[in-house]
Amino acid sequence: MTLPGAKARSAQEPWIDWTRVLFANYSKVRSQTENLCLPLLIEDYGIQSMPDMSPPKWHLAHTTWFFETFLLLPHVKNYAVFDPAYSFLFNSYYESQGSRVERSRRGLLSRPAVSDVYAYRRHVDEAVAQLLQSLAGTAVTEIRETVTLGLHHEQQHQELLLTDIKHLFWSNPLRPVYHQHRLHEVLNPGPLEMVQVAGGLLEVGVTPSERPDDPFTFDLERPRHKIHLSDFKLASRAVTNGEYLEFIQAGGYQDPSFWLSDGWATVKAEGWQAPLYWEKSTLGWQMMTLSGMRRVQESEAVCHVSYYEADAYARFRGKRLPTEAEWEVAATSASSTVGNFMESSVYHPISPTSRESGESTPAFDQVLGNVWEWTSSPFQPYPGFRPLQGAFGEYNGKFMINQMVLRGGSCATPREHIRPTYRNFFTPSTRWQFSGIRLASDST
Repeated sequence: MTLPGAKARSAQEPWIDWTRVLFANYSKVRSQTENLCLPLLIEDYGIQSMPDMSPPKWHLAHTTWFFETFLLLPHVKNYAVFDPAYSFLFNSYYESQGSRVERSRRGLLSRPAVSDVYAYRRHVDEAVAQLLQSLAGTAVTEIRETVTLGLHHEQQHQELLLTDIKHLFWSNPLRPVYHQHRLHEVLNPGPLEMVQVAGGLLEVGVTPSERPDDPFTFDLERPRHKIHLSDFKLASRAVTNGEYLEFIQAGGYQDPSFWLSDGWATVKAEGWQAPLYWEKSTLGWQMMTLSGMRRVQESEAVCHVSYYEADAYARFRGKRLPTEAEWEVAATSASSTVGNFMESSVYHPISPTSRESGESTPAFDQVLGNVWEWTSSPFQPYPGFRPLQGAFGEYNGKFMINQMVLRGGSCATPREHIRPTYRNFFTPSTRWQFSGIRLASDST
């Protein structure tokens, strides 16, 4: 995909730089989505293995529907819609855009064919290229904001593609391999230390900027506001499989004293005995990965645990989960973009970094990337929160109920998509995401 008719830059036309930036970012993100689908067989594209996941074909089409609906139709005169039926088939949850296929029935869409969906992507990509070519200075601002939101939306679906494919392949008795990657166990990830963090009157969240070159943030991260925190401690690293095995072996899944009432009811109803994708065999605990079945590596960060399991494990250790404000305050001072993200092409949590016991001020290991970390905070609006205008107001605000906040990103999160203020959210029983545990405690 190329941007035709590019003009030379001049002092009177600063908007041309933005068209090039937008087009470069658009091309990169759209290509990355399709690259994630390269290992799939045609038979894999349309299957829905549970109501919470979506078939790969649907992800490819929905992210394209987003650009057609919110970018091309409002901004391109006489735009030729690829197929009018797609507005019904590939709308996710936007009530303002009309009716849609129920989420749990997306796997019944044997048509359109996968080839039609890829043709849909080409159709929309070409129209976006032509739109960006035609931009004039005053028109770029609104379009830039829509394109940027659409690209971050597609990056969210890139992570969902990986988590959904993992569940899809795990549901297949053949346990197919999506991606060959050999992981080497680190025998000693080092001790878990509780790091003291000073409280006080602090600020969390972000304040929107009028500068177009400032990093993107979602509306749910705003506004920046003050919050009072008591001194607290946060674990230097995430909980490992080996540490979580101690909870299993101690009868954690059989002892209601560790569990919230809803969590214990879920354990009994679902028959949970271990994290999702763990299976007990004569060879010991095995787990499903995107590289197929393999032995549970005790040094790796535990993942695919629900909020209920994370909370129960924290109680087992005499600790608690951090609030999202505590997590953000600690992460902001220690965060690094160097970590295990989607671009690492591992698609699996790795072992925490080894450190010497007794180190006076240990760093927070992999605070970004590797596994999403459950917090004890319900997903609620920040003081002064205002949803975006129009249809985009449905993006986050209407989900601020019955969900818990996770922070930090995972091994399936695009690196440039994550930041310390990013708020993810899922229902407390969710396990198919790469979700793990970082412990916290009061200072005294």
